[in-house]
Formats: sequence, C-alpha cells, structure tokens
Amino acid sequence: MIIIGEKINGTRKKVGEAILARDADFIRDLARKQVEAGANYLDVNAGTTPSREPEDMVWLVNQVHEATPDTPICLDSPNPLALAAGLEVVKSFNPAKIMVNSLSGEAKRVEGVLPLAVKYQTELIVLALDDQGIPETVEGRLVIVRRLVEMCRKQGLPDENLYIDPLVMTISTNTGAGLVTLDTLRAIKSEFPKVHMTCGHSNISFGMPLRSILNQAFMALTIDAGLDSAISDPENRDLKAMALAAETLLGRDRHCLKFNRAFRAGLIGPATK
Repeated sequence: MIIIGEKINGTRKKVGEAILARDADFIRDLARKQVEAGANYLDVNAGTTPSREPEDMVWLVNQVHEATPDTPICLDSPNPLALAAGLEVVKSFNPAKIMVNSLSGEAKRVEGVLPLAVKYQTELIVLALDDQGIPETVEGRLVIVRRLVEMCRKQGLPDENLYIDPLVMTISTNTGAGLVTLDTLRAIKSEFPKVHMTCGHSNISFGMPLRSILNQAFMALTIDAGLDSAISDPENRDLKAMALAAETLLGRDRHCLKFNRAFRAGLIGPATK
C-alpha cells in the first residue's frame, strides 16, 4: 500500500497558522512524523489565497524537503501557478519522483494542470469528476476516467504514472455510496490494469458514529477491489494495520514480510509509548 501523507494542508487550522507565521519547525516536525509512521509520499497543500499560494507552496516544499529529503512530494493545488512554482523547486532536488494532485475533467484543470504534469513527467492523481460534478453511477465515472486516461496517453504520460481516484461519497446521505466506489475501483482496474488506484477513505464515514470502524472496514474492502494507494494519515495505526492485514490476507504480501516488519518496527499493534 502506497501511503500519501495528508497532514501538510493549509486548510487545517494549525497548519494554516504555521504557514502564515513561517513556523518552519512545526512543518518540518509534521513531515518527519508522517515519514517515520510510514508515509511514502507527502502531500503538500498551502491552501492559501491564490495571490500568495505560489510563494507559500515554495516555502512549504523547501521545509518538507529539508526535513525529509528522501521522501517524494505530492504537490496539491487547483492553482496552476502554485503547482508550477512548486514543480520548479521539486525538480531541482528530486526530479525522478514528483506527484501532482490533481487532474479532473473540469476544463480549467485540463487546461492548467495536465500541461504541467506532462512537462515535468510527474505522477498524477486523476479524479472521476468533471464540470457537471461527480456522477452518481459507476458508468458515469468511467466515462470521465476513460477520457482523462486517453488525454494523458496522447500527451505522453503512461498509465503507470496515473493514480485514479473514483471519489468517495458519504454513506450517511447515500447508503449505496460505498458500493459505487467499490464497483468503480473494480471496473477501472479491469479496464486499465497498469494504473494505480487511490482514494481518501474518511469521506465514507462523514456524519456517522464510530467513524474509525467504518473507515477501517472500508479500507479492507477497497484493497480487495484493487486499491493500492491511499491519501490518509500515516499515523493512524489502526487504519494502517487494517491495510497491511488486508494485503496479507489477499496474498499481496510475499511471505507476510511487510506485515511482520511493520509489527517489529512498532508501526502497528499496541503502541509502546
């Protein structure tokens, strides 16, 4: 399971305050803790106003790289100017591994985000939505994904660089939302076997009690449906344990090595401190 650490996001109150105050220690500590907990990528989202976001993105990228120089960065913004500014910095110290979050079927993102991903040959999160919103059906989401995958191919981005997000809606307002996500995952993976599949699990439980239990169960189900990546909190020990357990039980963990190594490293199981 590829974990994209979600915590460096300026829409979170404390992170936003740290960005405005240029509190480098706070951001660097947040980056280190996520990597120590097992994050494979760190999502970096300034979340500030468009006029200052490029400058804030550059500052964030530098702090994250200083703290975790060997961890790839996922640049997260709908603002092409912020993405371009961040990409220029990232390519100077880790040109081989860059991720962009995200492309959708919305005209402004196709025009602003796709050319940057192609120019820098990044990995790219692709969302199953367009200018009409998120389709309610599996087929509606597939139509968008097919169009975006074809665009990426024509522009020279291989399927292996794509992380398709079917988009998770909450079951509190639609009890079939989980099934739509699972069926969409299976359909996309069947049609495009070389792409990665990703999502943010916590949306499924919004407005529900015992959210952590629902999120863990959904993690196992999505892995069975083809998920191999998640945008999540790497410090959530229970969710991480469920992901590793599901992969092991589905025969995707050779000799159970990942599960056993995570346990021995204290990343899953009862916390020791």
